[in-house]
Amino acid sequence: MSATEIAQLSETDTETADYIRAELGYFIAYDNLFSTWLNKGRDFDVSNVRDALSAFERLIHPNHKKLYDGIFTTLQTGLSKLGENAAKQTKAISDLLQLIKPIPMNGKQDYDVLGYIYEYLIEQFASNAGKKAGEFYTPHEVSVLMSEIIAHHVKDQEKIRIYDPTSGSGSLLINIGNSIAKHVDNQDNIEYYAQELKVNTYNLTRMNLIMRGIKPTNIVTRNGDTLEDDWPMFDENDPTGSYNALYVDAVVSNPPYSQQWDPEHKETDPRYSRFGLAPKTKADYAFLLHDLFHLKPDGIMTIVLPHGVLFRGGEEGTIRKQLIEFNHIEAIIGLPANIFFGTGIPTVILVLRQKRDNTDVLVVDASKHFLKVGKNNKLQASDIKRITDAVIKRESNSKFSQLVSKETLRKNDYNLNIPRYVDSAPAAESWDLHATMLGGIPVNEIEQFAHFWQAFPALRKALFTNKNSHYADLAIAADEVKSSITQHAEVKSFAQHYLNAFSDFDRYLKTELIIQWNTVNISQQEEVLGSELFTRVANTAINDIALIDKYQAYQLLNNQWQTISGDLEILQTEGFAASKKVDPNMVNKKVKGKDTEVQDGWKGHIMPFELVQSIYLNKELQALKKQENRLSEISSEIEAILESFSDDDKGQDTVNESGDSFVNANVAKAAKQIQTDLKQEHKQAQDLDADSYQAKIIQVDALINEEKELKKSVKADTDALHLLTKTTIEALSDLQVNTLLEAKWISPLLSELSQLPTNLIHQLTNQVQKLADKYAITYADVTKEIQQSEQALAGLIDQLTGSEFDLQGLAELKTFLLNENVGE
Repeated sequence: MSATEIAQLSETDTETADYIRAELGYFIAYDNLFSTWLNKGRDFDVSNVRDALSAFERLIHPNHKKLYDGIFTTLQTGLSKLGENAAKQTKAISDLLQLIKPIPMNGKQDYDVLGYIYEYLIEQFASNAGKKAGEFYTPHEVSVLMSEIIAHHVKDQEKIRIYDPTSGSGSLLINIGNSIAKHVDNQDNIEYYAQELKVNTYNLTRMNLIMRGIKPTNIVTRNGDTLEDDWPMFDENDPTGSYNALYVDAVVSNPPYSQQWDPEHKETDPRYSRFGLAPKTKADYAFLLHDLFHLKPDGIMTIVLPHGVLFRGGEEGTIRKQLIEFNHIEAIIGLPANIFFGTGIPTVILVLRQKRDNTDVLVVDASKHFLKVGKNNKLQASDIKRITDAVIKRESNSKFSQLVSKETLRKNDYNLNIPRYVDSAPAAESWDLHATMLGGIPVNEIEQFAHFWQAFPALRKALFTNKNSHYADLAIAADEVKSSITQHAEVKSFAQHYLNAFSDFDRYLKTELIIQWNTVNISQQEEVLGSELFTRVANTAINDIALIDKYQAYQLLNNQWQTISGDLEILQTEGFAASKKVDPNMVNKKVKGKDTEVQDGWKGHIMPFELVQSIYLNKELQALKKQENRLSEISSEIEAILESFSDDDKGQDTVNESGDSFVNANVAKAAKQIQTDLKQEHKQAQDLDADSYQAKIIQVDALINEEKELKKSVKADTDALHLLTKTTIEALSDLQVNTLLEAKWISPLLSELSQLPTNLIHQLTNQVQKLADKYAITYADVTKEIQQSEQALAGLIDQLTGSEFDLQGLAELKTFLLNENVGE
């Protein structure tokens, strides 16, 4: 719909209203839209919200009454809590509208609005909210990891049913939909089933799913207790005629951890009868078995639980044994600590299948793969990709993942504790006693870098000479390590090999992203680029050794993709002309004591002003920078003169009381008087001693005047360049836009990728240098140096003078030093 058509939406247009109700299940008139409330400004009133909520309930289509009915109950009842009168309620809601206005509400770019807001609030207030605030909210990155594993399994199915029995805000279901969208073109083949116990949270689930543009016929939700009342196998309005067990393709859940529950009289419940009942103090396995029960034979599930489910005994140990024996556990993923808001509880993702061909279990220790952000740890895109690939390909990787046979699990009494199978701890540094005492470098420590030596066999021979099978010597001088490595033919060949693998990557990216911008499938394109990137990184291998970490390269791609995908979304939505558009730069400023949004210049809708200036207005930009550099020089020169002042000079009224800056007005007055005195004496400023107070004051006065004029010039030139940039963007040709997009999207990525081999060689250089330095000085060397120092000190004692008692003490010290050396 166009903006004009939207502005005409009204209940009085019954034909349009009925059509929209039939399609969406609800109708919202123009007057009740969020954007309309924003445009009202001071005319907005809390009654606008009340009227809108009332109209929404009244206009729900009968076919979708169950989905939408009561969805805004929490908001309706909460309005009165915002203030004791309408004026205060209006003020509170107006402030809230301004707060959330910058948040994207169009459901594009995989943006989970409610999840974002919820995550933000938890992050800000977790310290006050306590453990419960964050423990049961699934961080976005964990949700994406679970979703990626599920999406790969179900992507080829024609119709997909997904279910979250403890849905919370609904973010887990939404992320599965986003992940599946990377593989399929039609998301309308996904049905979403959600169940949530708490009414307010249940409303969040419904809101979030609806806001994503999911067809109402594809959303089935229920407010109920998952453990007490299984998903109803019938419509409450027609129990007999609608009986239909719920079996889905995928279940995803993050249930409350170690919650108490009532297992009484549930022995015959089909969800638990095969495996047993979880203890009443810990419902973790009750939730897991509920999820597993609702899977189709070829279905898959992921669930987040505390680490204790891997090794606790009793009823849980019995259930775990059964799950292993019946081959239901596909993988276990140990997550980093402190990944949930407000709690450091260690957590694990379990991947289970109803039926599978394999009998082994993949154990993944991802606890060391994260980025620390504030108090919390976060999985990066590369961490998610590394884990997902290992699970999908069932790979065993040193210190990361291990396929464990059922026989091994039996021998370990079905204990799934991750450290039993994967040792991810970094190797502790050790010191070789023989090398410490007698010199040499232990061969086994050189072998720690075996992957480098396999790639660069001749380099190892150039760096080390074997003394015997256990020890080697550095074959070069210690200060030649860096040059010997960086200049070695094998290393240079590797660097060139890497450049060759990426030689036409820029052209590939230009074609994929810029030339074909209007046909890019944004949800799937990163996967395409990632595959291409992995292929090129694989081609950089030397002697079949992959030195470059492909996941490190992937992280660089993902970082840049956040910018690229956002711009592509704008271009595809608004057209290529959006690249030549500028927007008012709105900022909040105090106006008459009130925070007011005002315009402060302009900003590029897509093109950053700084980028346009650096490419197309570089002459003007450099001229401005030259002036700014001169301003910096003036400031330094003035500071240097002040530092050269004596205490008497600083006592003059040209310097402030604290002695740390000049008083400009007094400097000008003093300089004028000095000039007058010089004129009367028929002298000029250059006749003064350069180190005199008078000469310095004249110099400072000139600098202050130059600074004043230069600041005016910089302000004028800055404003002129700003306006020139605006008109330049608006007049860009298509070719110029492409040049700018390349500079914004592609050049930064290529620059970072080009640094990877350099960083790798730098890493090798540091490791070899550290190893060489570690054993460069032996114990014998240290002992000899101490002996020489003691002998030198003993010789110096004879030259010392002092009292009778001093000399006696020195004589005893000399005897001690000489005897110690004799003993040695």
